[in-house]
Amino acid sequence: MSIYQHFRPEEKEFIDQTLQWKNEAEQIYAPKLTDFLDPREQEIVQAVVGSHGEVKVVFFGGAVNTERKRALITPEYFQPEDQDFDITLYEISYPEKFTSIQHSQILGSLMGVGLRRGKFGDILTDGQRFQFLAAKEVSSYIQLNVSHIGKVAVRLQEKAFEDALTKEEEWKEINTTVSSLRLDAIIAALSRLSRQKVQTLIKSGLVKVNWKKVEDPAFECSEGDVFSVRGIGRSRFLTNEGKTKKDKWRITLGILK
Repeated sequence: MSIYQHFRPEEKEFIDQTLQWKNEAEQIYAPKLTDFLDPREQEIVQAVVGSHGEVKVVFFGGAVNTERKRALITPEYFQPEDQDFDITLYEISYPEKFTSIQHSQILGSLMGVGLRRGKFGDILTDGQRFQFLAAKEVSSYIQLNVSHIGKVAVRLQEKAFEDALTKEEEWKEINTTVSSLRLDAIIAALSRLSRQKVQTLIKSGLVKVNWKKVEDPAFECSEGDVFSVRGIGRSRFLTNEGKTKKDKWRITLGILK
């Protein structure tokens, strides 16, 4: 039985990468550290590495309730500690009495210095203070190259993990029925927009499934999928309870408040 049949075809490349990480950890019998992974990638790594082989996997994002985390694939003997994940927590110091910055500006500025997304973890905020997590191997580069967020001059301060802002999320559950598990049907149920309007959003590249852009309205959705629609927000496919007598799917969705 092929491992690929348990995943979507477009995930094959990442599965191959995970298999390579696992093999490296087994062959050299030493820990293998990954970049920051989104939750779907973490699920794949957990499934591929498993919990009954010669190696195991542990995840850590640098703070409580982080979404993006680094994976450490290790031999059974190795008991990882927080510092083994090589993560740096930065607080962004800026003249908050006179100006403001936003999450999207922070991510844009970080990506603008030429580093890939996998080198950055979550951006944390309490509405006024902002922090972000990054891979320690690029910390010197970040310090040298990140001096502005948008047009706002900033200074980066390293912080201990215990100083991280708490990230809290609240989800509202809704129970509904849909005619199919197509992406356009699910997003229409979530947003209460027409299927035609939703199809336009999807084809315009404004919808992500599991942190990846999907432009096919007929994309088949499954339990656990996370949706992000620009201008609407984030939601999750929680449960599929099967078909009704009228041949519709009875599902539970979660909407991030």
